[in-house]
Amino acid sequence: MGTTPDTVWHKRLIFATSNPHKLYEVRSISPPGLEIVGLKEIGFLGELPETRDTVEGNSLQKASHLWQLYGFPCFAEDTGLFVDALPGEPGVYSARYAGKNATYQENINKLLSKLAGVENRRAHFKTVITYYDRGEYVQFTGVTEGEITISPRGSSGFGYDPVFVPAGSSKTYAEMTLEEKNAFSHRKKSFDAFANFLFQNLV
Repeated sequence: MGTTPDTVWHKRLIFATSNPHKLYEVRSISPPGLEIVGLKEIGFLGELPETRDTVEGNSLQKASHLWQLYGFPCFAEDTGLFVDALPGEPGVYSARYAGKNATYQENINKLLSKLAGVENRRAHFKTVITYYDRGEYVQFTGVTEGEITISPRGSSGFGYDPVFVPAGSSKTYAEMTLEEKNAFSHRKKSFDAFANFLFQNLV
């Protein structure tokens, strides 16, 4: 206790994701000494359940399922894009908006098609991280407000990054470097709160 976030320490945590983009992004914002291990690295090649109707519920469902399988401290995240003019769509269906195996581009195409001619482009990203261990959990939320563009811009990032401009910037996430994106990122906001919790409680 009393250790500051600048202190080098070691904690190995399983991140309940097989998405290499999310794994890379989370590792880029991890503090020194926090080792993030993805599902493929522990030999898990299946799919985690995501059947809840909120990002909070999906995040908890994935983390608890993984803990039941392996019994190690772990965390999961679930992220949704919520568009004001589409009553919260795509929300919890963000990753499969255009179908179960939809590509990022197919999801973007469906979103832009539904927003054709719509003036109100306001939207926000919401990430919820759930840390789970021995039947107990804590959740951490990060939200970034912004707008949806008329057409995709940029080639970096993943998901809806080419069509989302965070408030305070003129660039889409996909036009930013990873460092620039992290200055606005919903995922980083939730992960910063999570990392602070780990330092306060596990060091």
